[in-house]
Amino acid sequence: MLSQFFLFCSGVNTTLLKRTPTDINKYEAIGATIFFTGCFAAIAAGFAIYSSFHSVLAALFFGIFWGLLIFNLDRYIVMSLKKKNESSDWFRAIPRLTLAVLIAFVISKPLELKLFESEIDAELVLMEQEVRKLQENAVNSRFDYQIDTLKSEISQLEFQIERSRNIRDKRSAIAIAEADGTGGSMKRNLGPIYQAKLNEAQLAQSELDQLQAEITPIIDQKRKDIAKVEKIKMEKLAELKAANLHGIAAQIDALGRLSSKSSTIWWTSLFITLLFIAIETAPIFTKLISSRSPYDYRLNRHEAVFEEHSFYIDLKRKTTMNYEQQVSNYQLESTIIAERDLIKSSIENEIRSLKETPKPWQEYLQGGRYFGSINS
Repeated sequence: MLSQFFLFCSGVNTTLLKRTPTDINKYEAIGATIFFTGCFAAIAAGFAIYSSFHSVLAALFFGIFWGLLIFNLDRYIVMSLKKKNESSDWFRAIPRLTLAVLIAFVISKPLELKLFESEIDAELVLMEQEVRKLQENAVNSRFDYQIDTLKSEISQLEFQIERSRNIRDKRSAIAIAEADGTGGSMKRNLGPIYQAKLNEAQLAQSELDQLQAEITPIIDQKRKDIAKVEKIKMEKLAELKAANLHGIAAQIDALGRLSSKSSTIWWTSLFITLLFIAIETAPIFTKLISSRSPYDYRLNRHEAVFEEHSFYIDLKRKTTMNYEQQVSNYQLESTIIAERDLIKSSIENEIRSLKETPKPWQEYLQGGRYFGSINS
C-alpha cells in the first residue's frame, strides 16, 4: 500500500509501469520526495497562520490546504516533465524549475522564522522601541513647534521691556552723575541741567511702566498657552499604544535585520533556503540527469499512438465535412439551374400564348399578376 501511495504521488502511470518493473524504485523515491515536500509545506503554512492569528484551528485547516496545494503542484510538475533524451528537455524544464524554486522559498521562510524564533523575538522588542520612539518624536515635533513659537514671542516681548529698562537706567545714571558732579558739566549742583536730565529719566520710567503694563498680561497669557500645550502633549504621549509587532511581516523584517547584523544568521538562512530548493528540485533533476528508462519509452510510444490516432480521426472528420459541403454545394447549384430553366420555359410559353391569343389588359389586372402561368 505504501508503494502504491508513493507511486500515486509521483504521478506515474501504474499500468505502464507494471510492464517496466525496473523503474518502480525510482518513481517510489520521487513520490516520497513529493509527499514529504507537501508535509513541510503544511507545517510551514500552519506556523505562518498561527503566528498571525494565534488560532490552532485556522492554522490546522490552512496548513492542510496549503500542503495539499503544494503537493498537487509538485506532482503536476514532475508528471508533466517527459523524458526524451533531447537538448530541449532542459529548456522545457526551465519553467518547472522556476516554479519549484519559488515553492521552496515559500516553504523555507516560515521554518526559518521558527528556527530563529528567540532571536527574532528580541529583535522585535527593539523594533517596538524604535516605533515607540518615532511616535514620541512625531508628537513632540508637533507640539514643540507651538511651544517654541510661544517662547520666542515671549523672549521678544521681554527684550522690549529689558531694552526700555536699560534706557531708564542709563538716563537715571546720567542725572545722578550730573547731580554729584561726576559727569555731564562736571559741576556739583541741582541746576537746570540736572533737572532736564531728571525729566528724561522720569520720562523713561513712565515709558517703562506703560510698556510693562501692556506687555506683562500678554506674557502671562502666552505662558498659560505654553502650559496648556504641554499638558495636551503629555496627554497625547500617554495615549500612545505600544506597537504590536508579532505578525508574519514583522517577523520577516526582523529576520532581515538580523541577517544584515550577523553573518552567521545570514549564512544559516541561506543554507536552509538552498536545502529546500534542493529538495524541491530533486525530482525534476532526477528525471533530467537520468538516462531514458523503459517506462519513458513506453510512455512516449503510448502518447505517439494516441497522437497518431487523433490525427487520423481529425483527418477523417475534415474529409467528411469537405465531402458533405461539396455535395451540398452541388445540390444547391443543381436546384438553382433547374429553377432557372423552369422560369425561362414559363416565360417563353407565356410570350407564345400572348402572340397567338392576345388578352385585354383588364384580365391581367383582375388576376393580380402578369404571368399567372409561371406560378401555376
